[in-house]
Amino acid sequence: MKYYLGLDNGGTATKAAVFDENGREVAVAGMDTAMLVPKPGFTERDMEEMWEANCQVIRRALEKAGVTGEDIACVAVCGHGKGLYLWGKDGRPVRNGIISTDNRAWRYPKKWKEDGTEEKVFALSCQHILSSQPVSLLAWLKEHEPETIEKTRWVFACKDYVRFRLTGEAYAERTDYSGCNLVNLHTGEYDPELVKLFGLSEILDKLPPLKYSTDICGRITEEAAKKTGLKAGTPVAGGAFDIDACALAVGITDEERVCMIAGTWSINEYIRKTPVTDGSVMMNSFFCLPDYYLVEECSPTSAGNNEWFMKNLLPELREECKKTGKNIYEQMNEWVGEIPAEEFCPIYLPFLMASNVHPNALGSFVGISNFHTRKHLLRSVYEGVAFSHRYHLEKLLATRTEQPKSIRLAGGAARSPMWTQMFADVMKLPVEGVEVSETGAFGCAVLAAVANGDASDAKEAADKMCRILPKVEPDPARSAVYDEKYRLYCQTIEALDGVWDSVQGYRDRH
Repeated sequence: MKYYLGLDNGGTATKAAVFDENGREVAVAGMDTAMLVPKPGFTERDMEEMWEANCQVIRRALEKAGVTGEDIACVAVCGHGKGLYLWGKDGRPVRNGIISTDNRAWRYPKKWKEDGTEEKVFALSCQHILSSQPVSLLAWLKEHEPETIEKTRWVFACKDYVRFRLTGEAYAERTDYSGCNLVNLHTGEYDPELVKLFGLSEILDKLPPLKYSTDICGRITEEAAKKTGLKAGTPVAGGAFDIDACALAVGITDEERVCMIAGTWSINEYIRKTPVTDGSVMMNSFFCLPDYYLVEECSPTSAGNNEWFMKNLLPELREECKKTGKNIYEQMNEWVGEIPAEEFCPIYLPFLMASNVHPNALGSFVGISNFHTRKHLLRSVYEGVAFSHRYHLEKLLATRTEQPKSIRLAGGAARSPMWTQMFADVMKLPVEGVEVSETGAFGCAVLAAVANGDASDAKEAADKMCRILPKVEPDPARSAVYDEKYRLYCQTIEALDGVWDSVQGYRDRH
């Protein structure tokens, strides 16, 4: 039996999973790294802590699976997109890594839109510009930490940094870098004109050579073998941007379905043979299947809001669940289920980290009365997250000639029957999941199978390894209720649009 190891590095969570050649999830291990918030809107992590976390979860996953490094045929890595991980000329991280929820550089996309730069950029990259993309963060560093740019040898995406530590070889995998406004989507290569538009020509020689998802991008070094328990010389595949890995994991290999990933980010995507070039969607990038582009609408407005609510507003429930052994997420689902869908709960805008409607919009509960309890507020969070996904979905559907057959759901919400049903009702489409719990790592295993020569391409590997769960159908009565609530959600966004710049002005002054 062959085994593949998938690594998935999210904003703070680091996970390793072992899969067999038939796609069965054998063992999973995970741990969190600290999110550092040195200032409001800044989110960072210690890159050495992140590397040590990867080493630990690999060891634990191998132990739990009852296999050794000798049994792993190939390794692949995925990770959050956007953000920034800089490796220094001195062979060390230059500074803390910057996570994809960071919003310090929000002024740069605004300025580039106003001065016409964005339009010129879109013609080359087929992407709008986000504040958390490397180009925005590098522009911020150039202005505020110029010495950081000078010290940098390699500009890495999250998972490419991890792969570099495993292999000692610096490469940039195309699904990630084509989603960073660093690659000309027409040529498939870095473009000096593109980085020049951002005023970042000096970083061109700091961008690693480009590789594909299923290319072998090095082998486990002796040093990494000692730290991880993997065998030195084990091949490591290019891997993928985590949203590509998750899409592949839920069997997105043609244009018939839409993928939603409800994690820290609200990811809404489908694949097609040509990019959408009229500017109506946020992102086009290369997919990990040849000849396909990933069309994406996204924002950091999804299940991360649920984590914030749980950690900050349910402290005693967390402690009680620890003592009793009950799963807190199951308890939260029960709470939400106690409130009927038609009952008015405060309208929740899931903009704790950033927004998909205004660069300065913040998370908000609107319409609280003394009748409402924390159970109502929790349902508000569930609904607000689902509505944010619908906001993105409507933009995607406008670019399609046919309705998708279903939504394939991944991320934290996919593990909640309550939330899965809510997604079906809000989107008015059937929702399907997959048997595995760690979709990002599973997508890596699919890519590892191809890189190792055990499948001809990612479609063949996915068709063999993916196990799709039965559809959850939308309920027409609840869909009608959510339509009305969604209209209130949109009206609230419009009503508050003029407030956010004033709020940001106050924050800047104080």
